[in-house]
Amino acid sequence: MYLGEEIRIADWFIIHFTENNGMAFGMEFGGEYGKLFLSVFRILFVSGLFYYLYTQVKEKAEPLYITCISLVIAGAAGNILDSIFFGEIFSSSSFQVATLFPAEGGYSGWLHGKVVDMFYFPLFHGVFPEWLPFWGGQEFLFFRPVFNLADASISIGIALMIIFQKRFFSPEQQSETLAS
Repeated sequence: MYLGEEIRIADWFIIHFTENNGMAFGMEFGGEYGKLFLSVFRILFVSGLFYYLYTQVKEKAEPLYITCISLVIAGAAGNILDSIFFGEIFSSSSFQVATLFPAEGGYSGWLHGKVVDMFYFPLFHGVFPEWLPFWGGQEFLFFRPVFNLADASISIGIALMIIFQKRFFSPEQQSETLAS
């Protein structure tokens, strides 16, 4: 697919090929060093999170909690792999279909690749009520972000941690963990 190309599965489910520099909702640090900083930070963060997961498994933490941490690590690792390799092994996909292993090399070096996003769920359109401050009368689209499987994995892991936080972090649970 070329950048911006879409395949409509349903009105509310679209495969939309886009790339971003690797932060949520297309945010980015400026310049080449910003991308390098983000990539190195991610690698260090995931390494630390992996070590934390290792300690939680050894301490026989709640299996669902271990699953949540694993989902976050898996998603972050997926985005890191895109960042590391995608720019090195593909040509640019702007206005064309990218070439795998182009003779002239990829569109960027190690740790500078873009992250591919493809899932787009525009669930419903609407108009904010006129009485609403700032946005009254403006159109809106819910759910606008385009994301990938790695982003979904991170979001699900964090959402489950928030939903089950009392189960994971209650004083009783911490006492049981210390006792075992």
